[in-house]
Amino acid sequence: MAQNSTETAALTQAGLNLIQQALSIYDRRLRLVVGNRQFQDMFDLPDHLATPGAEFSDTIRFLAERGDYGAVGDIESFVKSRVDQALAFEPHYMERSRANGRVISVEGHPLSQGGWVTVYTDITPIKRQEALLRARSEELSDQVLNYTEELTQTNRALASTNAALEETKRELTEMESRTRLTAEMMPAHIARIDRDRHYTFSNRRLGSVITGRPSDLIGLHAIEALGDEAYAHISPYFARAFNGEPSVFEFSHEGSGRRIRVALTPDQEDDEISGVYILSMDVTEEAQARAALAQTRKRELAAQLTSGVAHDFSNLLTIILGLQSRLAQMQLGDEAQKMVTATTAAVRRGGTLLDRIASISGRRELHFEPTLVPDMLKGLETLARSTLPNGIDLKIDVSDLDDPIVLDAGAVQDGILNLILNATHAIGSQSGTIHLSARPIRETWVEFRVTDTGPGFSQKALEHALDPFFTTKGGEGSGLGLSMVYDQTKVAGGQLKLFNSTETGGAVVSVRLPLRKPLQPISPRLVLLIEDNQDIRTSVREMLTNMGHQVIEATSAEEALGLVDLDGLGLILSDVMLEGAQTGPEFLKGLRAAGIDVPMLVMTSLPADDPRRAEAGFPVLPKPFTKGELATFLSEEVRV
Repeated sequence: MAQNSTETAALTQAGLNLIQQALSIYDRRLRLVVGNRQFQDMFDLPDHLATPGAEFSDTIRFLAERGDYGAVGDIESFVKSRVDQALAFEPHYMERSRANGRVISVEGHPLSQGGWVTVYTDITPIKRQEALLRARSEELSDQVLNYTEELTQTNRALASTNAALEETKRELTEMESRTRLTAEMMPAHIARIDRDRHYTFSNRRLGSVITGRPSDLIGLHAIEALGDEAYAHISPYFARAFNGEPSVFEFSHEGSGRRIRVALTPDQEDDEISGVYILSMDVTEEAQARAALAQTRKRELAAQLTSGVAHDFSNLLTIILGLQSRLAQMQLGDEAQKMVTATTAAVRRGGTLLDRIASISGRRELHFEPTLVPDMLKGLETLARSTLPNGIDLKIDVSDLDDPIVLDAGAVQDGILNLILNATHAIGSQSGTIHLSARPIRETWVEFRVTDTGPGFSQKALEHALDPFFTTKGGEGSGLGLSMVYDQTKVAGGQLKLFNSTETGGAVVSVRLPLRKPLQPISPRLVLLIEDNQDIRTSVREMLTNMGHQVIEATSAEEALGLVDLDGLGLILSDVMLEGAQTGPEFLKGLRAAGIDVPMLVMTSLPADDPRRAEAGFPVLPKPFTKGELATFLSEEVRV
């Protein structure tokens, strides 16, 4: 590489030496970068002033001391003034007569990154011709001669100015090219529209934000570029922007299934708005995460509000059950015995209701793993058909989901089974059909849709069906089934919608979950597994070895400490609670402080709100887990 650089420098120097004019380039600190042979010969410079790195001030001082500038008075003051003039980096043209009688034109152009390129031309012959012209043309008036000289001087200055303009044009072109390249690299659509809402500037990223939209937008009206649906959402904000009001807003685009954020900024100059700048981006994944976080916070708040009441209510039910049991042992009449039996059944139903309240308000672990949707729905079909009465048929259709996607399969099955049971109740004693379909939507969502041929949702049900305790089943329902499905969907970052079918008139429940494709599995590596339970350690070891990893094992932090220095160690997976004095997180934090730089993860069966888990400080995999869940966890958390 060094040899190639030397050869390139030599070739460059050789090329510059072929130029008849003298040339020098100084950097922004006024040190010589390159000068050709003519530069040294023209000014008769010693070698050390023609060598890269020579100071501009030293060259001026040398020429001044030699008398090239005539009488300059204080040389250091003269050198300082010339240096200050050079540091202003202003283009210039001048002609200078040297002490040896030669006349040199000097054209200086600043560089965009700082520094100078200067061209020196010996114009002595031209000056001699001008003098000869003056001597031999006495018949010409002094005015004509002056005009000729002025025109010559102006032409030279004009040539210098044209060169400066060309350099400026080149720099502007490069700047525009860099700006456009930057705009194209941004993961967002950047554009400008004029007052007629036609695009005057745009990068080519609109199609990545709104699927299917064009990429060449210059000249198009906004409605042509955005499409009817998106334009209907954005148009009112365009009107505000043209009135001087900037805005940032989001909307859901049903056609693509995406959530889009848009920022509009008025292009205003001298109190006149000539256009609007547009920045839009796809924030679907962010919106899914926000929805999941919001639902989790709601559940935590509900848990705080209900836990105390549920505890006291449970105590009351326990007391009532005890009293009812004593009543049942007494010699009571048939009518009283029936009342005791009914009261006992009601109390037990109250206990079941408490359990369901606890499940909806408590924190549920998510168990994501690669899932083949057709296989999952086949297992679900076996469970569902056993609950269907005669006369009700279940049809299942799966489209374009042949490859695995990442789901909490257990939660999805529970939710769909709940919807099928609701549909069965809606159809009632008559014959009918329940249709379950699964399909991807724009590589953003996977939709599970349950449609029945029952009477459909009433207006009241459409408004309140997702509220806890709302039921249309009278005394038979708890009103928690659909609200639990909604809760599970939101926690997973999904959407749930209720409506009536225009074809059958029956109810339709659409559950959309984020479509996540499995990440590439991590490369095989040596894994240190720390687990004090032999059965669990054996199970996890088999999962890891089936993935292609090599496994070494320890039951405590003390035992593991002797293994962390092994060559090739690529991952540490530890239980939170271990034998001995140290917990898993405490041990791993000690390793991190000691400079051990390998991925470190923990697993535990502790509840999510346990401080030992919540404050672990490392990614946590909840137990129990499957091989698929472990593989997904490793792919998401291990970055090397």
